[in-house]
Amino acid sequence: MTVTFYVPQDAAALSVGADEVVEAIRLEAGRRGIAARVIRNGSRGLFWLEPLVEVATPAGRIAYGPVAPEDVPALFDAGMAEGRGGLGPTEDLPFLKAQTRFTFARCGVIAPLSLADYAAMDGWKGLARAIAMEPAAIVAEVTKSGLRGRGGAGFPTGIKWKTVLDAPGAKKYIVANADEGDSGTFADRMLMEGDPFHLIEGMAIAGLAVGAEHGYIYTRSEYPHAIAIMQAAIGLARDAGYLGASVMGSGRAFDMEIRAGAGAYVCGEETALLESIEGKRGQVRAKPPLPAHEGLFGYPTVINNILSLTAVPFILDKGAETYANVGFGRSRGTMPIQLAGNIAHGGLFEIGFGITLGELVNEVGGGTASGKPVKAVQVGGPLGAYFPPALFDTPFDYEAFAHAGGLIGHGGIVVFDDSVDMAKQARFAMDFCAIESCGKCTPCRIGSTRGVETIDKIIAGRDVAANITLVEDLCETMKFGSLCALGGFTPYPVLSALHHFPDDFAKAPRAQAAE
Repeated sequence: MTVTFYVPQDAAALSVGADEVVEAIRLEAGRRGIAARVIRNGSRGLFWLEPLVEVATPAGRIAYGPVAPEDVPALFDAGMAEGRGGLGPTEDLPFLKAQTRFTFARCGVIAPLSLADYAAMDGWKGLARAIAMEPAAIVAEVTKSGLRGRGGAGFPTGIKWKTVLDAPGAKKYIVANADEGDSGTFADRMLMEGDPFHLIEGMAIAGLAVGAEHGYIYTRSEYPHAIAIMQAAIGLARDAGYLGASVMGSGRAFDMEIRAGAGAYVCGEETALLESIEGKRGQVRAKPPLPAHEGLFGYPTVINNILSLTAVPFILDKGAETYANVGFGRSRGTMPIQLAGNIAHGGLFEIGFGITLGELVNEVGGGTASGKPVKAVQVGGPLGAYFPPALFDTPFDYEAFAHAGGLIGHGGIVVFDDSVDMAKQARFAMDFCAIESCGKCTPCRIGSTRGVETIDKIIAGRDVAANITLVEDLCETMKFGSLCALGGFTPYPVLSALHHFPDDFAKAPRAQAAE
């Protein structure tokens, strides 16, 4: 009998020795005369258990982790090849069992480049239904689901698609924004590495919905594993007829390709992203015109985050109502939340909107990895607000976060314990903006530089009250005067640090953070 082992080839697992664990399993199985098959899957998203090894048994997969190469002989001695010992059934792990996985249902379960595995778990069903529908009906279904953009401000996806559908143009394009630059985020990478056909299906549905025949995935050169897997998946999908001149024999065309950027944070902004795809410097465009009217190469363009596009196959397959029945307030469906920073159980946790920030940090994430009290949590990347424990009853919801002075963004949560200096975090936000600014508008380009200088004076104890007032005034100018969200959102971390943690800005003079 052949024993099947699953070991992730996700970049997170590779970084902690997954390849070496595979080699150790093969050697040990060979030494014991055990016929072994190793399948390289994506990650389940339980990063504190990586490399997570799973063994297939008649009762389901049994989980072992984290596994180091030197652990393998002892695990075989304890009966790993028969599914004994370990952490128990993978699906029963509390972190995984508590989730509602719509988008990540296949991630970590299937072999990423297996068309058969993908189809066996409802793959291509959404696309097949879309082919049988008129474009306007597809757009209406997505609108009815309540799906909103998962990369920033939460704009309704269906409205964006309808705008492109109705826009005149000889050509139209679909662009997947996979320029995942926010701190503490990795959902896009996980999907591309663990379930690449999912993104292909979502983009193809979008193409059918708005009349686009070509799409681009724009991602970062820092994601070589994701790029390689997506390239291979696109080729397999094209050969199987899911892409090309006649998608699934429908006579309707859609094809796609990948473009890799050099890692400029501002290229996560949709118009700077378009400039980069076109081979230009990644610089923000003035709006209007909106990309939905004049986008890539001047044609109407849908630009959606990967998490938005990969929600669409579920909606088309299971129905808009099934998706909309999950969620909270105007935030419908699920959100793949990424837990990172100083946290005991870091990883990806997909659940319906409405769970509180405190539940995510303390119950799901297990509190800090250091064991110290949580002091601050930043949600929404480097431009997200810092929330103190006093705001941990805030529901994970677009409107609730906006009301509390924050934003959800791409769903990244970075946890800090009580050793963090929030004045230095505020300085970091301004410095990040100064470094990453495309330079097109004065409030962002100059304001961030002046912000670093002013916060340095506060940290040094010079005219603290006057300089705090100056920082607040500067943030007001950046928020309302910047051309895009890079300068416009930098005030979120700065002002939240200043207002929620005032004691960190009123200490005795210290060495400047730049030293």
